[in-house]
Amino acid sequence: WCRSGEEFRMLRTCPVLYSKAGPPTGGWQPLSFDGGAFHLKGTGELMRALLVLRLCAWPPLVTHGLAIQAWSQRLLGSRFSGALLRASIYGQFVAGETAEEVRGCVQQLQTLSLRPLLAVPTEEEPDSAVKTGEAWYEENLSAMLRCVDLSRSLLETPGPNGNILMQLKVTALTSTRLCKELTSWVRRPGASLELSPERLAEAMDSGQDLQVSCLSTEQNQHLRASLSRLQQVAQHAQAQHVRLLVDAEYTSLNPALSLLVAALALRWNRSREGGPWVWNTYQAYLKDTYERLRRDAEAADRAGLAFGVKLVRGAYLDKERDVAQLQGTKDPTQPDYEATSQSYRRCLELMLTHVSHRGPMCHLMVASHNEESVHQATKRMWELGIPPDGPVCFGQLLGMCDHVSLALGQAGYAVYKSIPYGSLEEVIPYLIRRAQENQSVLRGARREWELLSQELRRRLLGRGLRVPS
Repeated sequence: WCRSGEEFRMLRTCPVLYSKAGPPTGGWQPLSFDGGAFHLKGTGELMRALLVLRLCAWPPLVTHGLAIQAWSQRLLGSRFSGALLRASIYGQFVAGETAEEVRGCVQQLQTLSLRPLLAVPTEEEPDSAVKTGEAWYEENLSAMLRCVDLSRSLLETPGPNGNILMQLKVTALTSTRLCKELTSWVRRPGASLELSPERLAEAMDSGQDLQVSCLSTEQNQHLRASLSRLQQVAQHAQAQHVRLLVDAEYTSLNPALSLLVAALALRWNRSREGGPWVWNTYQAYLKDTYERLRRDAEAADRAGLAFGVKLVRGAYLDKERDVAQLQGTKDPTQPDYEATSQSYRRCLELMLTHVSHRGPMCHLMVASHNEESVHQATKRMWELGIPPDGPVCFGQLLGMCDHVSLALGQAGYAVYKSIPYGSLEEVIPYLIRRAQENQSVLRGARREWELLSQELRRRLLGRGLRVPS
């Protein structure tokens, strides 16, 4: 693919765009994550957050969440049990059920200088004929398309970079069984070009009758339907000016997910399309992440493609280790927390350097609840001359890490809160599974509890008054 002269000049001038200005005059001042921004939140919100975060850090509650939910429904009745959930866990982590409830939540976030990152809560159940059949994936397609429309309607006027974002879970549109089969094939030495991103992208674009020899007739049919669904979501998202952040999942699925994302990127991340519409997620807790990220960034640069990345530490550490031990395979994860943090720092430095060189052709979400990582990102952005509201943004979960989110938002950085929405029946199982995957994050919320307690004491008892800096 060849760049036009105008596009080539744009790419050549992007490094100058950020680096020539250099750091602003004066020294870099780190943000303060001391909970000072909690004054923006109501007392009721703070009390609920303190209670819910403490409960979620109790392992038995998270481990047996689904059983406890079923028990409470039998004991208290669906109505009272539902009211308790809405007043606690659902109210803390979910935007609401209707479009109006979601809109109200987002408007409240906007008053705090925060932005929405909507997520459709879908959970495939491999043993369920209902939740793995083609009709279920088609229903999920409709839900994803509605999410695109809702994301667009929440922010009628996009920002200067047009960054309306939403999450996309590929296994809501294609089965995990197919992803595992594709992953197995991709990992073989000299894997067939039948499964190249170029061939899949061509099939997506043309709707041609794709046949892959390593798949059965039924699997080929499902692959074609899955490619069609992914293409429909990407096409609609681009038309509505919504960028898709594809969720990472387990290592048994990620090579297949990356293959599908690469195919979408070939079609939708061309520079003439207006930047990266499809972003992939990279998990720093995996040993090979830095090299994969480096190769993918360089490949996108060579091909003249825009490149979008959501950088996370990763949520499946315990499960990945258990699976590796059970199967007798090599553990794909970093050996400890410090090694994961070092991996995250390296990946962050790599991506910020790419952003400084490629400008609007490279976008990054620093999706982290870790204060040190956020400090590193803001300091390097300052040193590289990357503006706070430029192609780098930050992401945290709704209802968590607000002391970091609020401080970033008040300082002018682009901050997104990952927001699931839907009915209690849809969302509570989703939340419980996410809590089980993120137990280390929940257990690490001790500092947030302390800051919440400090602010509540200040309000309710007049103690713990903050001394102005």
